[in-house]
Amino acid sequence: MHVKCLSLLWACCLGILFIGADTLVGQVVPPDDEGFMIASPSDMVPPEGGRSVLVYGNPSEPGFYVQRITFGPGQGSRPHFHSQARLITVIKGTWYTSYGPGSEVYDPDNMTPVEEGTFIYQPPNGHHYDMAKDEEVTVQIMGIGPVVTTSLESR
Repeated sequence: MHVKCLSLLWACCLGILFIGADTLVGQVVPPDDEGFMIASPSDMVPPEGGRSVLVYGNPSEPGFYVQRITFGPGQGSRPHFHSQARLITVIKGTWYTSYGPGSEVYDPDNMTPVEEGTFIYQPPNGHHYDMAKDEEVTVQIMGIGPVVTTSLESR
């Protein structure tokens, strides 16, 4: 099984910039002999003490990936951007985001709420940050790897 340690995981990946550390283990369900796979909801629960599940592929390698990340209340990322576009669906809870001009400066009081079931497209190099404010939030992130995440606050 392929194991990748990501510190300051987007705070996700995502080769990403999350607050904290996480471990990415190979995708939750290996494909069958013909390449098909089905991951049930119980397969996509983060391991004890983790918050990220690699559903398909790997964001640090070439190719398509799908990842689910669960954030506890108050957890999220600081201003950053990714080298590749990302497609995000809010699976559970209300996610908060700041994006575009002005999102280079962290201001958690001025974020846009994104309700459960909503789809988000983040363009390559699009500046943003995100967080779960008052409740646990699960997001599903898809894209094409490899993804490089760059922090804006270290500039």
